[in-house]
Amino acid sequence: MTVFTYILMGFLIICAISVTLSKKLLNSVLIFMSYSLIMSIIWMLLESPDLAITEAAVGAGVTSVLFFVTLKKIHAMEGEDKPDEEK
Repeated sequence: MTVFTYILMGFLIICAISVTLSKKLLNSVLIFMSYSLIMSIIWMLLESPDLAITEAAVGAGVTSVLFFVTLKKIHAMEGEDKPDEEK
């Protein structure tokens, strides 16, 4: 069980670093969502199911949906794949 916990902690560090280095906003939101899911698994391993459910619901669920809606409102998701138009 300890090896599994160390692997999850390694994934947390990788997710934290990749969120800061990611250039695209959509990728950052997806990585943040995976960070929250991994953290909820760690809370379960630490025998704290109430925090695990809260982390999964708020961290991976509600916050990610709010980020997606915000990206859609500011048209950031549509403009990432299109090259800049010349004026």
